[in-house]
Amino acid sequence: MELLRFFTAGNVDDGKSTLIGRLLLDSGSISTDIIETLTRQSKTAGENTTIDLALLTDGLRAEREQGITIDVAYKYFSTPNRKFIIADTPGHAQYTRNMFTGASTADLAIILIDARNGVTEQTKRHTIISSVLGIPHILVCINKMDLVAYSQERYEEIKADFEKTTKSLNLNKVSFIPASALSGENVVTASDKLSWHQGPSLLEFLETIPVEAVKMNNAARFQVQYVIRPQTTELHDYRGYAGTLWSGELAAGDEVKVLPGDFVTRITKIEHNLQEVPTAKAGQPVVLQLEDDIDISRGAWIVPLAKTPFVSNQVKATLCWMDNQAFRTGIVKLVLQQGSARIKAAIKEIDYKIDIESFDKLPSDEELRLNELASVKIRLASPLIYDGYDQNRYSGSFILINEYTNQTVAAGVLNNELVLD
Repeated sequence: MELLRFFTAGNVDDGKSTLIGRLLLDSGSISTDIIETLTRQSKTAGENTTIDLALLTDGLRAEREQGITIDVAYKYFSTPNRKFIIADTPGHAQYTRNMFTGASTADLAIILIDARNGVTEQTKRHTIISSVLGIPHILVCINKMDLVAYSQERYEEIKADFEKTTKSLNLNKVSFIPASALSGENVVTASDKLSWHQGPSLLEFLETIPVEAVKMNNAARFQVQYVIRPQTTELHDYRGYAGTLWSGELAAGDEVKVLPGDFVTRITKIEHNLQEVPTAKAGQPVVLQLEDDIDISRGAWIVPLAKTPFVSNQVKATLCWMDNQAFRTGIVKLVLQQGSARIKAAIKEIDYKIDIESFDKLPSDEELRLNELASVKIRLASPLIYDGYDQNRYSGSFILINEYTNQTVAAGVLNNELVLD
């Protein structure tokens, strides 16, 4: 069954958690015992409604007490037509880093707009992050239509304003849906109160959006996580390379290149769940055996000869600074982690910052502060093997770790170009 990953973003109180709660409840994805528990909690909290739908996604007690979603809450559900993973991301500006993380693997962004307030600075911020991350499809859900008397005129006004405001961004396909999450109008089934809307309900849209059309390129990308050398009597010469195939497909007999080093060899055997299989498909954890005895360690890549990635000691990237302590060029020693690969790194230059409300490129002051986005150049102690993020999300994304504290201080996406020293 197909899987669709999507995230929700919007202003505080735009109804993100309520929308997801309504989606889960009305699609029959919540068990009876959980509904009973949440009903009791809602009554204890003094809610007027039978159940506080936001409790279905707000996983932390502190979140519920403050009435906001602090972290990224992930929910999983399915219908007869598709499986879903939802990331409910925070609305506050100071949690940009959380949204950046939750959105990085999504196929779809649902950007909520309160029908009373229209497009806001927060809307612009969420949209530009979706643009930076190359989210394949954006759905603008104009929520709380019940509070504007289900006005088509107001819906069309917000739609036109959004299109005008984001015209300068390189957005992929954008769709619009009116809804009322609190009352359930147009969330799971079509609403008579929104009969002027000719499109599908939210769930119908989620079930029918073509996932295949939004996938990245299909070049095989396998990064070694562990080298298996049992050295037992029965397996004296066994050498296997374990990892997950990030994308594409590999088959026994394929001629491949091992990076770094440019060694050319052939796959002799593929194992999955302790069984030999003819092929490995994207997402599968497998063990590869190769024809030649090559010195391969954790973090090395095995890729097809015809579709090789970039290899360079210097890269360009867009990153989101996630540390409370500001960064200054050349001061903090960093480690770049991409999957299993960990390489010492340094941010050598901040090309420009990105104003996440006006979309403007701002001149660099050689400093990065919490939640700021910037285009940077990173120099590495050894070659990084990568694809541009717009070509492959797995090989084109990374995190930066403070070498001294071991804290994750930034997350980024790599440009689709080879950067030479």
